[in-house]
Amino acid sequence: MEYIKYFILTLLCMIQYYINMNNEDKILQEMRRGTITLAVLTQLDEAQYGYSLIKALEKLDFEIGQDTLYPLLRRLEEQGLLKSDWKVDENRPRRYYQISEEGKRIRSILVDQWNYQTKIMRRLIK
Repeated sequence: MEYIKYFILTLLCMIQYYINMNNEDKILQEMRRGTITLAVLTQLDEAQYGYSLIKALEKLDFEIGQDTLYPLLRRLEEQGLLKSDWKVDENRPRRYYQISEEGKRIRSILVDQWNYQTKIMRRLIK
């Protein structure tokens, strides 16, 4: 439950902070940042390495840079939401990430919260 509170408060704080700056790009960027964790967690039911995850997200029109993704993957692993393994089957070793059981539990909570917030926003926006 702590993750949900952090997710929502972070998103709201970032939007409030940047809305006062009156800069459309920054507002949109911060709004998007609140969705990155959830986007990544939705794509890791099967193990993927970083570059393959970037490409999978791009195919779904969700762009994310390496400079954003790799620190996020490490942080999510430290939090116990992901697990990783090195594979050396190919030309070079690659670290593959996959969602953990705790990650699935948190993802489910985040999806429920996302749907709840979306429902509220639709009523607000009209």
